[in-house]
Amino acid sequence: MRTHEIRATYDRDTITVYQAYRPEIAGPAVEQDRFVPPFSRGRMTWIKPSFLWLMARSNWARKPGQERILAVRITRTGWEEALGHAVPTHPDRRVFRSSDEWRARFAESVVHVQWDPERSLRGATLDARSIQIGLSRHVIDQYVDDWIVSIEDRTPLVRKIHRLLQDGQATKAKAFLPSERVYPLSPDLAHSIGADLP
Repeated sequence: MRTHEIRATYDRDTITVYQAYRPEIAGPAVEQDRFVPPFSRGRMTWIKPSFLWLMARSNWARKPGQERILAVRITRTGWEEALGHAVPTHPDRRVFRSSDEWRARFAESVVHVQWDPERSLRGATLDARSIQIGLSRHVIDQYVDDWIVSIEDRTPLVRKIHRLLQDGQATKAKAFLPSERVYPLSPDLAHSIGADLP
């Protein structure tokens, strides 16, 4: 596993990203298969392709305001469009020649990319990094109206896996994890977001 690579569940046309919301937002989104009010298009929303990273972040859907876990399938075209607009949240020397160049690019960016430590099944911090993408209000309309293919509630699965972990059945729990593999990137796209190439 390389340090900076995107690992995700994807097929020829779509990639699955995860988000955690309170029930008032998640319920209508699942019912209508799209985000509707009270989901806000006026603030940044973060999407993450790593299931276990979000489990650590949401404490297995037990953190207030993150009680429902949604699997959002979006088009790979939309995902790569977002990556193409993305600017890392820190001045990565592999991407920028100077801090000034990063500051100028970041000030104008409509999509943020952040690499956080990946997590194990039990929530331990790993050396590998996990990507999350912040979509600003300037691109959320595209995300909601054009990129989303389907929205599924994964909360029951999350609870099942967590219950198995609590019962000391880690091997069984692991069998229910979504299958994630390295997502292919062009050299130019990989460089622009600070990802490693094979």
